[in-house]
Amino acid sequence: MRRGERLVVDDVTLALAEGEAVALVGPNAAGKSTLVRALAGLLPAAAGEVRLRGRRLRECGRDAVARAVALVTPDDAIPATLTVAERARLGRYPYRGPFRPFTAGDDAAVSRALARTGVTALAQRRIATLSAGERQLAALARGLAQEPAVLLLDEPAAHLDIGHQLRLFRVLDDVRREGVAVLAVVHDLARAAAWAERLVLIAHGRVSAEGPPASVLKTQAAADAFEVSIHSEQLPGRAAPVYLFEERPPTSRS
Repeated sequence: MRRGERLVVDDVTLALAEGEAVALVGPNAAGKSTLVRALAGLLPAAAGEVRLRGRRLRECGRDAVARAVALVTPDDAIPATLTVAERARLGRYPYRGPFRPFTAGDDAAVSRALARTGVTALAQRRIATLSAGERQLAALARGLAQEPAVLLLDEPAAHLDIGHQLRLFRVLDDVRREGVAVLAVVHDLARAAAWAERLVLIAHGRVSAEGPPASVLKTQAAADAFEVSIHSEQLPGRAAPVYLFEERPPTSRS
């Protein structure tokens, strides 16, 4: 994929399985957001293709893609005058269209999404009046109301305090257990390792490492991508290791 004349993502092969939780990690400007938008069908691939259930995305039709794939980003162009509930209802348009009346099933899907993300009490608040973290949860509610088979998220934990982060990733776990394939761009490596079943490390527009979090974070590719030293500790009573990150001395940087 290109942005203008610059090649941003090159020679990437990535598959998502039903019910899988995948964290896309990498340094700033590595191509993560570009890749997520390409997977959602918003950016054309200069070469290669994106497939949904074995079919080329461009052959599936816009409505079918919109019903199957939900993209949640921190910078979507939703009018700030909408209420949280109205924003969540946008997730039902792939099923109803802009002019057909909403059904009881649509209303139930919206109510479930608001409850899951903890924003039911904010339902009648306008987006413009929300904090950045509340806006992020409202955006997730819209994605969940869509009831997708694939949920793509670009930095879903941005602006969230630790309590809301824990809630968000618990919600994503619940969704995954229901069979939804979840791919999230996550900047916090420790959080990504604790949540995801698989890490995909992008550096310089390519996949540098892929696999279970413990194996990816042990690679030299991960240390080089972030210019850090990565250590892990196994604490008593914890199944997963705890990761520690240290800045490399200047002389050891590549």
